[in-house]
Amino acid sequence: MVCTGLERLFDNLDALRGKRVGVACNHTAVDRDLEHLLDRLRAAGVPVRRIFAPEHGLHATAQDMIAVDGEDDGPAVVSLYGTSADTLRPAAALLADLDVVLFDIQDIGSRYYTYQATLGYMMEVAATTGTKIVVLDRPNPIDGVTLEGNVVQPGFESFVGAYPLAVRHGMTMGEMALYFRDVVGIRCALEVVRCEGWDRRDWYDNTGLPWVFTSPNMPMLETAAIYPGMCLIEGTNLSEGRGTTRPFHLVGAPWLNAAELTRLCRLGAADARLEGVAFRTATFEPRFQKCAGQACHGVEVFVTDRGRMHSLLLGLVVIEAALRADASRFAWRTETYEFVDDPIAIDLLLGSREGRLALEAKLPMRELVDAWDAGRGEWERARKGCLLY
Repeated sequence: MVCTGLERLFDNLDALRGKRVGVACNHTAVDRDLEHLLDRLRAAGVPVRRIFAPEHGLHATAQDMIAVDGEDDGPAVVSLYGTSADTLRPAAALLADLDVVLFDIQDIGSRYYTYQATLGYMMEVAATTGTKIVVLDRPNPIDGVTLEGNVVQPGFESFVGAYPLAVRHGMTMGEMALYFRDVVGIRCALEVVRCEGWDRRDWYDNTGLPWVFTSPNMPMLETAAIYPGMCLIEGTNLSEGRGTTRPFHLVGAPWLNAAELTRLCRLGAADARLEGVAFRTATFEPRFQKCAGQACHGVEVFVTDRGRMHSLLLGLVVIEAALRADASRFAWRTETYEFVDDPIAIDLLLGSREGRLALEAKLPMRELVDAWDAGRGEWERARKGCLLY
């Protein structure tokens, strides 16, 4: 049985008595009985002065890149996702009157997922105010041993790549906090309340813990499994199926030929030796963001063996297929993305221009990801010293 840092915190609350306490959390901060951290603190007589909520809001009702403001849940709720890049970090004054901030937000194991950037940004501010950050750790839901992709290169930092991490980083939030402190150099007062009983080879459905959707378009564990690759669709003019029941599994556009895209995905997967996935021809109607309310033609991705699937390679294969299916209408997303105009979204997601240039030049995607996997040695050595499990 796995016990999260939240559950272990309540084994001994003496360290919080008399402290000025803040909490950084969202709806995922629950115990195995689905009781929320804020409710448990209230019941234990620990007053919370301030709540900090990440992208999507405290209750995860907002879509991606939608500013959140004005939530009300007892104490003041401070949104860490507003209308400008400045809102991604709490004002120093909002930490200066706190002795400790409890941080409990479930991550999904991919560097694009912005909750870990929020942790790093809070640590940066806490380092200037003397506020202690206490991370209530949780398992990495897509295991803590499988690594994929390159490390963010200088000049390509953003909210979807704030620190030098691999695409699939294989760390928990607590381990990333240690990495931010010991490797990145964010020298704030830090404590990690470890999980108990987690084997880092385990996926979330092996932990006995309940899965709570982590954001509006992350409904299930299988979505998290493909996200390190399929999030790359955000960097194109294709819809990633937002607002459907299969976000990131469904990819398409009104102008695509679904049968041709499916054929090219299957062909590309074979050429790249991509295993553990299958594709079907699909038509769907996204409800949010790109192509909202329009019939989109494309593919649906099925995971047949998650242990053999290379998720990042999957995303590259799908984009490569879309490029080949209709090169005249396929385009990279060039609008402002996570408050950045340049580099463009796909380069921010991939942490360099290398992946985009390889796709445009029709280079073999398997060779690209193999080179990235072989080039992580220095980062992997730095990461190793921060692992807790």
